[in-house]
Parts: sequence; structure tokens; C-alpha cells
Amino acid sequence: MGINYRQGELARSYVELVERKGLGHPDSIIDGIMEEISKELCKEYLNVFDVILHHNVDKGLIVGGEASVEFGGGTIEKPAEIFMAGRAVYEADGKSINVEGIAMDAARKYLESNFRHLNVDKQTILLPKIRRGSADLISIFKMKGEIPLANDTSFGTGFAPYSDLESLVLEIERRINSPEYKKKNPHIGEDVKVMGVREGDRIRITVAAAFVSKYINDLGHYIELKEKALSEIKALISKAYDGEFEAYLNTGDDYKNNSVYITKTGLSIESGDDGEVGRGNRACGLITPYRKMSLEAVAGKNPVNHVGKIYNVLAHELARDIVRQYDFVESATFTIVSQIGSPINEPKSADLEVVLSKGYEFENAKPKLKYIVNAWMENITEITERIIYGKSSIF
Repeated sequence: MGINYRQGELARSYVELVERKGLGHPDSIIDGIMEEISKELCKEYLNVFDVILHHNVDKGLIVGGEASVEFGGGTIEKPAEIFMAGRAVYEADGKSINVEGIAMDAARKYLESNFRHLNVDKQTILLPKIRRGSADLISIFKMKGEIPLANDTSFGTGFAPYSDLESLVLEIERRINSPEYKKKNPHIGEDVKVMGVREGDRIRITVAAAFVSKYINDLGHYIELKEKALSEIKALISKAYDGEFEAYLNTGDDYKNNSVYITKTGLSIESGDDGEVGRGNRACGLITPYRKMSLEAVAGKNPVNHVGKIYNVLAHELARDIVRQYDFVESATFTIVSQIGSPINEPKSADLEVVLSKGYEFENAKPKLKYIVNAWMENITEITERIIYGKSSIF
């Protein structure tokens, strides 16, 4: 394996855009469901076969429902439909597992655990469409050997550390969707999206957050609660960022026509907003057009030999580890590409780009950087366990 090193320069564009689709955004919901299905399949494969068998359940779609909502309540007139598609091994060596049953249970548990006001049985229709996997890919997956063989030709890329704006956008969404915040503010749902824009040193944060109608008495009450939420967002930004900023919440509201962002469930999937795997956050938890970025749909892919997943998770973890361990590295970006059928620890190319502290010689950094990259590649199978047990970011 060859590793290319480049010493970059600490450059900062005048404009930066960062987006975070929160836990209850339709694209994040379907990412979360399909990832949970993959994790549960992995655990069942290990339990029954003592090995994780081939599966990719990364083709999911939410078709939004229809709802009639008013201050104080509302009704769900047509449930959202959740299609869970992909490929998986159903049986091997005379033993079998109930793939679609596992998918149904995993989806229901995920929805019930994360969305307080959603009645899964009455307000959604779960539709598992997981078929048997391709024989040629299964054969690659099941080849014996300590290191799995890549089942795709794909690349991953990751960076560290996060910029001030990236950290802030991530923190705002996580704060609003935290259990502590929801306990104090039950009227704010889980469908939250944060868009951050920086021009020079001035930032602008725009938040969209679904309010839950049963807690809202009338328009005046909504405006009061919205102003309180916006004040809390501004306080969070002020605490984390020293520069000038503007903050906005639910800018699509039209008070004159009594049209505001209220929902029955706290989720926009109840009324026509759809979701699809891979359209949301990247493995770093953000959408970052000013960074190197893969468009790979990570959620739901198997965590053993699907490099579209493994390499994107690896790239971010490796970059973070370099910045954490070496104080002479100000930033790191790692990009890696596979070839189908080759061992996953033998990529076709691996490229590490770093920005070093002023005065630190690149030649002195090279052996240290090479050491940490090689260490991660030698232990690449540990990424699988980190993913299965929720230790790595997926979306």
C-alpha cells in the first residue's frame, strides 16, 4: 500500500456553508432505520452463524403521509409509508434467520425510541422489501481469510478538526434534540434542520424546527414559544462563538395568514415530506460542500467489507486521531479508494493531506504520520465492531 503525503497551507475561504439534517429530518429518519436494521442483522448473524454474512440494506424510502393540523391538535389522515429495501443472506449451512422480521422489529424499535409523539402502528406503515443477495457478491464476502475483501470499488474521505461553524451547527441540532432540552421544551419536535453560513467572520444560522401542535394554544402562544426558543439558540451561539452572528428560526412562518410550522408528531413525514437514504448528512454528521466529501450512502451498508461505508468511517476516525495525537498537525484530510475483490487493508490509493504548525518540518512529521496511518490500516477490522455497537458516527 502506498501512502501519499502532502503538506497543505492553512487556507480559509471567505464563504463557508454547513448543514445538519437533524434526528427527525426525513432523510435522517430513514438513514437511522436502515442503519439499525444492518446492526441488528449483524448481531443475529453472529448469534446464529458465528460470522456476519452478506447484506446491504441501504435502499430505504419514506413516502410522507397526509395530516390536518391545527393549534391544540390535529389528525393523521394518511400514514407515512416506510420502504426498507436491500439484499441479505437468509440461510446458510442449513440454518436461517428471519430477515424481514428483524427489519420490522428494528425499525419499530428505532422509531419508538427516538420520536416521542409518533404512534408507529397507527401513523406509519412499515414495508420490508429485502431480497436475497447476489451470488457473486456473496462469494466475495464469504471468502476465508483474516482480512475481508472489498465488495465494491469506492472511496471514502474524512477530515479533522471541525471548523468553528461546523462544530456550532452540529452542537445546535444536538442540543435541541437532546433529552434535557426536550424535557424543558416538549413543544419542539425532533424534525430540526440547521444551516450555517459564514462570510468572513460573520455567521448566520437558520434553524427549522417542527413544533408539536398539542402544546400550542394559538398563534400568540406559538410566537411566544418561538421567541423563547430563538433566544436560547442565540445564547448557545454567543457562548460558543466570539464573532458577530445572526440567528433565525422557522423563517417560513406567515403570521398574517396564520401559517406556522406546527405538526402533530413533531415530524414533517406526517404531511408529505419524504426521505431517502444517502440524501442527508455524510459520515461526519454534516453536509460540508467546502470540504472534500463523498456522496456515498453510508447507512445500511454492511460494516464488514463494504468499503463505501468502512472507508468513510475510517477516514474521519483516522483524521481525528492524527489531530488528537500530534499537536504539530493543525488539520488532516484522508482520502482512500478500494478495488473490488482486494483486501480492504490494501487500498488502491491512500492520500493524507496535512497542515502542520508553523516551523514544523514536514520530513520530521512523515514517519509519525505514516505510523498512525499504517496502524489504522492494520487494525481496520475494528471499524466493524465500532459501527455495530454505535461507537462511530454514520450520519
